[in-house]
Amino acid sequence: MKAFLEKFNAIFLVIIVLVSMAFCGLRLMKIQIVDGSDYLNQPRNPYISKQIINATRGEIVDINSKPIVENKVAFSVVIENAFFPSDNAISNEILNKTIAILKEYGHDYIESIPITFEKPYNFKENRETDVEKLKSSLNLNVYATAENCIDKLIDDYEISSKYTDEEIRIIAGIRYEMLLKNFSISNKFTLTQDVSNGAVTKIKELGLELSGVDIAEEPIRAYAQVDVIPHEIGTVGPIYAEEYDDLKYKGYALNDTVGKSGIEYAMEDYLRGTNGIREISTLNGAVVASKITQNVTPGNTVKLTIDSDFQRRTQGVLEDFIKYLNTMPKYKNVSAGAIVVLDAKTGAVLSLATAPTYTIDDYIENYDEILQRENTPLVNRATGGLYRPGSTFKVITATAGLNEGVVTNTTTFYCGRHYKFHDITVGCTGFHSNIAVTRSIQVSCNIYYYELSQRLGINKITEYAQLYGLGQKLGLESGDSVGYLANPETFENLGLDWTIGQLLQASIGQSEIAVTPLQLATAACTVANKGVRYKPYLVDSIYNYTMTEQIKKTEPVIASQINLSYPEIYNYIEEGMILASQNTPRGEYSLNGLGYDVAIKTGTPQQDSRVQDSVFIGYAPAHDPEIAFAGIIEGGEYSKYMIRKILDAYYYTDDGSTM
Repeated sequence: MKAFLEKFNAIFLVIIVLVSMAFCGLRLMKIQIVDGSDYLNQPRNPYISKQIINATRGEIVDINSKPIVENKVAFSVVIENAFFPSDNAISNEILNKTIAILKEYGHDYIESIPITFEKPYNFKENRETDVEKLKSSLNLNVYATAENCIDKLIDDYEISSKYTDEEIRIIAGIRYEMLLKNFSISNKFTLTQDVSNGAVTKIKELGLELSGVDIAEEPIRAYAQVDVIPHEIGTVGPIYAEEYDDLKYKGYALNDTVGKSGIEYAMEDYLRGTNGIREISTLNGAVVASKITQNVTPGNTVKLTIDSDFQRRTQGVLEDFIKYLNTMPKYKNVSAGAIVVLDAKTGAVLSLATAPTYTIDDYIENYDEILQRENTPLVNRATGGLYRPGSTFKVITATAGLNEGVVTNTTTFYCGRHYKFHDITVGCTGFHSNIAVTRSIQVSCNIYYYELSQRLGINKITEYAQLYGLGQKLGLESGDSVGYLANPETFENLGLDWTIGQLLQASIGQSEIAVTPLQLATAACTVANKGVRYKPYLVDSIYNYTMTEQIKKTEPVIASQINLSYPEIYNYIEEGMILASQNTPRGEYSLNGLGYDVAIKTGTPQQDSRVQDSVFIGYAPAHDPEIAFAGIIEGGEYSKYMIRKILDAYYYTDDGSTM
């Protein structure tokens, strides 16, 4: 009986297993065959991706809140990945049609592939980094040619031979740009910006044929005053691949715009704003929902210390004076120079004029042509030009001599026009007999400073030059050149021999010395403030985008201070500079009869055996300085004639008179 029951139980279990398997099979058949389409159509969890919404960039205004750089709303042609066909043949045709529309209305498209446009293809010159990136992005070896790169793009994106060579090259270039910009659901691709209403209408009309192509209203950079300090304003541009490695950690996307130079670059953290985020939900390849999860915060507005009207007048002073010199046969080729004006009480930059120059729109549209122009207008001579200061340097040597107690205001040296020093003989521009410091500044006596330099030594002269801000970066936000001072260290760096005669030349601003007009204006400002040197600055303050709230205000910074051993030393220097200002011709260039004194020092440094520049520094009013200034004319003369014009420009009133 027991054996029978065990056998029965085993048979029963087998039957149960077989029945269960049959039931499961029938159920599976129903799911796959009978109800299969219903299951496929049932909703599944959507895929959520994030798309960056670019923030509006902050604006740049002058001290009176007049816009210099602003934004305008423009139409951009963008491609949305979520709606762009994945089939290469279809999407290539869409790109080709879109480009044809843009060309019809005179618009270009964005591409940065470093390959020439026409066959035979070659890599563009001076684009080694971009070429390396191209080969790497396409997984090609280092020996790949430009032709290999184009062929790889043709193969990867199945660009048909039905297109012309020009169309193939365009599609390949755009495909590479999309690859660089990480084109995806998260990153829309901007094909071009600022398109005309005609192009917008045509693209909208063909919307069904141009799947994924859309028109977006986006803010782009616009220039309200194209002629106001264009070098300092700088430019913006797309993020390059080599930049993105660093910028991505700061929250940038590949399709962001970033400052490339000048204030646009220096104040990037304030100007850029905070991007917003849109979440896009897709299901079965279709967008089912879209919502903004992080709002956009526009960038801040940067207010400069520049008064754009005064800047324009000062630029006019410089250019008009060059034209005046050009009327003289001797100076018919003079074309370059600079003027810098600072607020004497703070170091704030009031004007930076440079010639030759350009307008910011000209720079953007004709950069390559500007690059070829004579006298390098791309060089900002006000902050980056390097010159010998000539006799303007005597103010510094005089400060060192008086403050170190080497001389007093009554100490005299004999000037007999010629001066013998060891085995060399040097000269002076005049016969000054026994001369003390104040008159030495007034008449610019070389021999006084030859004598003084021997008592001071080159180390002391270097020390005071540095206290005045020469031979070093001054820290201007938009950048400035360092230059160098005439001393044994500089000579060693230049591979030259320092000789005892160089000491004499160094004391009068000759020898191997190079300073910027900004440094010279800073030196003048330091004299005006009795040895206190202020750091020059170009940014007055930072506001929110609508300028309803001030975020930051630049306060004057004392960069260095000469500890005065004798507090009256600047009285003697200033008196000499005031007397020097009285040696100007009557009429429109005169510095007499203004109702206030002007303190100046001029120089005519020799640049080489043939070329002599004309330099000046100064401040006004002498007894309560408001502005400090410096200027230079390359290869010219009489630069001090510009001083009266600068003062007239500063005190200019709306009715055309001067105060």
